[in-house]
Amino acid sequence: MHSNLQGVRVAVVGGDAREIILVSELSRLGMKVQVAGLPVQDSHNNIKVYQSISDAFKDAQAVILPVPGINKDGTVYSIFNDKPMELNEKILVALPAGTPVFAGFARERLVNMIKRCNLRLIEVLKRDDVAIYNSIPSAEGAVQMAMEATPITIHGSSSFVLGFGRTGATLARLLQGMGARVTVAARRDVHLARAYEMGMKPLKFQLLQDHINEADIIFNTVPALVLTNLLLSKASKEVVIIDLASPPGGTDFDAAERLGIKALLAPGLPGKVAPKTAGQILAKIILRLLAEELNHK
Repeated sequence: MHSNLQGVRVAVVGGDAREIILVSELSRLGMKVQVAGLPVQDSHNNIKVYQSISDAFKDAQAVILPVPGINKDGTVYSIFNDKPMELNEKILVALPAGTPVFAGFARERLVNMIKRCNLRLIEVLKRDDVAIYNSIPSAEGAVQMAMEATPITIHGSSSFVLGFGRTGATLARLLQGMGARVTVAARRDVHLARAYEMGMKPLKFQLLQDHINEADIIFNTVPALVLTNLLLSKASKEVVIIDLASPPGGTDFDAAERLGIKALLAPGLPGKVAPKTAGQILAKIILRLLAEELNHK
């Protein structure tokens, strides 16, 4: 399926355990992988490790950045590097025009740099298929965190899921399968209807303040401030909040601390709880997208 990618030079810079699996998969398929910021081993004579991003980018036909892309200060997200690696326009402009640059998601700074350097940005996590695949380890990780943070079982608990998108739906189904009494708070009528069809309690977001005191555990998947100081003040002091939204999350964590409520931010769960699966998901999707990109040139 990907035989046309043999010998293709790809730069992979920064990341976490997911990218280590990704590099291994690319190498196994015969691609030439130029790496910076990852502790990888070359088992197929296809991997070269460099100390700098600019060296790793040399002659690369595509670039793969970490799932979180770059940090606000312009450094590449990397849990293995003691010394920060900055990605700037001086480095990017050396790539040929139209070079595909993959990232899980991109902050405004990266989007603007890619545009000014005339490169092609591909945000992998914006794809529905990737988000659905990733929702599985995200949901499992969220439940694991809840089990560790609460003195009760998931079975029989009153578990609220805020948001019923790709992650919220998978999480709600998992909780229901474990015997939780699941309430789904959502804004869209179609999501409320689906939750009802699945045997869960649907709840319009504007009514959340009237029922939040019933929750033993709250799982937030909405990437906006939804658990405000007002809402938290109406919640049980024993409630546990697991916030899966991308940083800074959808919870007023300062308010939660003042109120004595345990609230945990849980970004990047796939890479933490199931890095092998998450890495294989990345490899599967990126290989297909890379083949499409290079075949169109």
